[in-house]
Amino acid sequence: MNVDVSHAATTDSVLWPAGAAFIDGAYMPIAEAKIPVTDWGFRRSDVTYDVVSVWDGAFFRLDDHLKRFRASMEAMRLVPQESDEDTRSILHKLVAKAGLREAYVAMDCLRGRPLPGLQYHPKNTRPYLSAYAIPYVWLMTQEIIERGAHMIVASTPRIPEASVNARAKNFHWADMTAALFEADDKGADNPILLDAAGNVTEGPGYNVFCITDGVVSTPDRNVLGGITRLSVMELCAELGLACEVRNVPVDEMRNADEILISSTAGGPIGVSRLDGRILNNDRPGPISQTLRETYWAKRKSGWHAESVNYEAA
Repeated sequence: MNVDVSHAATTDSVLWPAGAAFIDGAYMPIAEAKIPVTDWGFRRSDVTYDVVSVWDGAFFRLDDHLKRFRASMEAMRLVPQESDEDTRSILHKLVAKAGLREAYVAMDCLRGRPLPGLQYHPKNTRPYLSAYAIPYVWLMTQEIIERGAHMIVASTPRIPEASVNARAKNFHWADMTAALFEADDKGADNPILLDAAGNVTEGPGYNVFCITDGVVSTPDRNVLGGITRLSVMELCAELGLACEVRNVPVDEMRNADEILISSTAGGPIGVSRLDGRILNNDRPGPISQTLRETYWAKRKSGWHAESVNYEAA
């Protein structure tokens, strides 16, 4: 693959630390990143994406993120010219150009639009890669993480998996956005969405775990196969905690001893309230806290780490 780096040959000490971007073969400071407003990635949300984090100068589970990104692209018939190794190199270069030690690194594959004269059909479009690296993004503030998230069960149901495959990461967020506003209107931090049958699914940017009598459970349907979710399940095995992947009815969550969410943007985060019900003296529960502390301790020790190639800048 040939990538044009001439636009970004010289690092600007003001622009680059805010973030670096790559769009369709070219690098640029994040403030200069643009996509055509006529592209279907924008007009139709015809795009798939993934997000990987960098902490202390190392990517976390980059192989897993690239594998999931490839699966999402193939599921949505969005396959760019770049190979997975090309994408890996691009992500390393973006973090290096921005000089970030802790970063939120996104990769998107967008659909363009048909050229004039061609049938207005997705088969006649060209998918292309976009990516960027910016300073690390936290799903919630440190204050919320420490006191535990206040959540609601949203009245808006999750989009059915028969309509949109939740395992192919996508921007069909109308249900998530409505749920976020509902949570805010009710004085909560974030929502958890159910499916039409009343089973727990996920929330905007995170998976959900319930803990009852020391047993951890997480939904198996209509959810993203979260990389941090996978990490929590691995930690459960390491800590000797039973972890069940299955349907989780809403009543089970409402009566759980603890609730935990997991996200690339913060790792495992304990919940202290659900629809006003106070859990664990209004703080994250002991198992949730152990999982969170173990996750970050292992990350700082190099767990699933791939050091950023800062010479790539």
